[in-house]
Amino acid sequence: MNIRSLTRGDGVVIGAAVVLFIASFLDYSSYDCPQGVDCSRFDSANAWDSLGLLMSVYLAGVIGAALLIVSRTMPGRKVVGLDLGQFGAALTVFALWTAFWTILDISNAGAGLILGLLATIALAAGAIAGPLVPFLKAPLVSPAGPAQAVQGGQPPYGAQPGQGYGFPGGQQQAPYGAQPSQGYGYPGAPQQGQPAQADPAQAQQAQAPQPSQGGADPAGDFTPFWFAVPVARPLYGEDGSPNPIAELAPGTWYLAVEQRGQSLIAQTQDGRRGVLQDTTGIQRG
Repeated sequence: MNIRSLTRGDGVVIGAAVVLFIASFLDYSSYDCPQGVDCSRFDSANAWDSLGLLMSVYLAGVIGAALLIVSRTMPGRKVVGLDLGQFGAALTVFALWTAFWTILDISNAGAGLILGLLATIALAAGAIAGPLVPFLKAPLVSPAGPAQAVQGGQPPYGAQPGQGYGFPGGQQQAPYGAQPSQGYGYPGAPQQGQPAQADPAQAQQAQAPQPSQGGADPAGDFTPFWFAVPVARPLYGEDGSPNPIAELAPGTWYLAVEQRGQSLIAQTQDGRRGVLQDTTGIQRG
């Protein structure tokens, strides 16, 4: 489960679900006590005293929020053929629909029903507008920078401490056939211990583009670069399969090896290559 894939819209959904759960314990109806009558014998009722109201408004909204968060942190999960996120959004809209007509039907609505209606409005708004509004699409937790990645003790791409493969600015291993002395890796990063080229012919040969693992030169003048994604994004197979082969997580640097239109061909830490279709907001190394 990747917590860094949560967005601000998901934060709104989580907050609204907490408020909705609290509202289920408050009185959903109120009454005026006549003067001179002992009203202590009247028991206050909340949503837990009405199974239909509890399941159709309060628990439906909480369950819908839980499905939305699970679908965000673990994409690709489905229920009855629907994506968990779609199923959860439908539940939040259903909870709002029921709460709206219930509060119109009860003339003396209590704090629990009023607060529940406001919570379902925020819940449905976060579920629907979260993937559409740019402000709500921003990550809830800022992606870890290069320094944070090192301090966390997890060298990217499975490198041993001090090797720095897959981490911009570190001592780079030379993928795609380049020699370590050629400075292949993070663009502009200084290569420590690089020997000087004594022979101009050797220097010219070292600067020549090296072939990729597939045996073909990169298209055009494209230069591989490191990048990080702002939120978790799926990586699809190069064969055009609709099912993702991997998920790119925020806070990790990946290598872009080729560009196809608006998409990038990216390589994961285990050597798999795939198509990153959504490149908006990526951070270049």
